[in-house]
Amino acid sequence: MSDFEADKIKKVNEALNTCTMCGFCKSVCPSFKSVGWDAGSSRGRIILTYGLLTGGLDADDSVIENIYTCTTCADCVRRCPSTVDIVEVIELCRSDLVKSGHILPKHKAVADSVDKYGNPYGEKETVVKTLGTAPHKAKIGYFAGCTAAYREKKIAAASLSILKKLGADFTTVDEVCCGSVLQRIGIDEEKSIALMKKNVEAIKALGVETLVLSCSGCYRMFKIEYPKFVDVPFTVLHMSEFLAKQDLKLKPLGEVNVTYHDPCHLGRHCKVYEPPREVLKKVPGIAFKEMKFNKSASHCCGGGGGVRSAYPEEAMDIAGTRLEEAGAANVIVTACPFCVANLTAAAGDRKVKIVDLTELVDANL
Repeated sequence: MSDFEADKIKKVNEALNTCTMCGFCKSVCPSFKSVGWDAGSSRGRIILTYGLLTGGLDADDSVIENIYTCTTCADCVRRCPSTVDIVEVIELCRSDLVKSGHILPKHKAVADSVDKYGNPYGEKETVVKTLGTAPHKAKIGYFAGCTAAYREKKIAAASLSILKKLGADFTTVDEVCCGSVLQRIGIDEEKSIALMKKNVEAIKALGVETLVLSCSGCYRMFKIEYPKFVDVPFTVLHMSEFLAKQDLKLKPLGEVNVTYHDPCHLGRHCKVYEPPREVLKKVPGIAFKEMKFNKSASHCCGGGGGVRSAYPEEAMDIAGTRLEEAGAANVIVTACPFCVANLTAAAGDRKVKIVDLTELVDANL
């Protein structure tokens, strides 16, 4: 039995009626390339959502898998000639599935952890304690995000190091999960809103005027989702945007070939393409070459949308394709802890190093 609300039913009907089933989305969908079935493409997922909505389909394992192997990368939205917001439809479907009692065990564990500990990893220490720098009044606030704080710790450490080297008036924030992971997997919206309010109040209490973030997913939340539900009375910058504004004196990298992977949430979702490249241009004599698929057409790393936690094989397959696209690059620079984690996990014995932009800057500043 579907729990779709009237406004959501209208959105899904509009999407289905607008979609011409042209299949253009299939040419860019990372999960379709991995799964190989039309039900695992964007147009297929619209049909599945409609079937669940009307009661024509049961939410069996195959249907749930096809809905949840979407990384929400939004390349289908970019490619769609009918301008259907396919990601919105998929996330509406996920929300309905969860309300109907269909939640993947891995995703339930994530949601329970956020409820209990304020982060999706089951870590009992707060982010501030993990970072080792107590919050205080300052104009710049640093928001690490759960992945940089608990899993890709080098990114948070490099970010703090850079801010200190630049002599910035900054503080850490008594942060909790930004809510992105809950929204992506379909958890009750009220829980995300509660996290939003808690984070914004903690930031406001410190007198922060500019919030700088390491994680592209967290950045997207503060730029796009937070303003829908709470007042955000401070400037929000991704670390790449902040660094692009600085007079960085960087050392040469030596004889390495560098390329850049655009994170989906930073790029297609938030349209931040140039700042990371402007930072890379500050490296003297850098041997930089764009990937064939870059900027708005960049291919997904496979780490988003809850795919890596629930369907790790598909996530690794998608990441493997992206690594092959790096060509002769010795170093793949990106600007998101999720991308670093997923690409690194898939790299295996490949002779390529995946680093966050902050790591590269800190090591050479």
